[in-house]
Amino acid sequence: MIRFIVLMLVALLAQPVVADQKAAWQALREGKAFLLLRHTTAPGTGDPEGFRLGDCSTQRNLSDRGRREARRWGKLLVRRKVEQPRLYTSNWCRAQDTAMEMGLGAVELLSALDSFFKDPESQEAQTDEMRQAIEKVPKDRPVIMVSHQTNIEALTGVSTRDGEGLIIELPLADPPKVLARIRQP
Repeated sequence: MIRFIVLMLVALLAQPVVADQKAAWQALREGKAFLLLRHTTAPGTGDPEGFRLGDCSTQRNLSDRGRREARRWGKLLVRRKVEQPRLYTSNWCRAQDTAMEMGLGAVELLSALDSFFKDPESQEAQTDEMRQAIEKVPKDRPVIMVSHQTNIEALTGVSTRDGEGLIIELPLADPPKVLARIRQP
């Protein structure tokens, strides 16, 4: 009997999470929220010596695993009926490749999503630029932005893992309201 009661309590406690997830996905589809995604697995930390934007051979790039993860994100978004999204990424190849591997359409570069990992003193200015860019993006379709752990944490206070996403309410509050945390599919 006690086991039954415990199982019922667990089920009841889990229900709001499911309802919240459903509401978050609906808000994303309706343009009342956007998905901020950390690029998928790219082994290592930061960028190697000699790193140059525009030259992927000098950067830390997605592994085969990271490419598979990005394709799973694309499938998840299709299953969740996130149709014809606007895809924005930083100028880093690993972010661009994450968005392209999703297979959901054209990808647009947005420097406001660029990493400030090697220049932590630019965090405040970069985060302000990111906030402004998020507010200016057209919301006529779902919006997905692929960025980096440092940027996501600076904006939301949430430290994400590779390939993890946050559905964030629009317009942005201060601090932003995270409606759902979506683990890497």
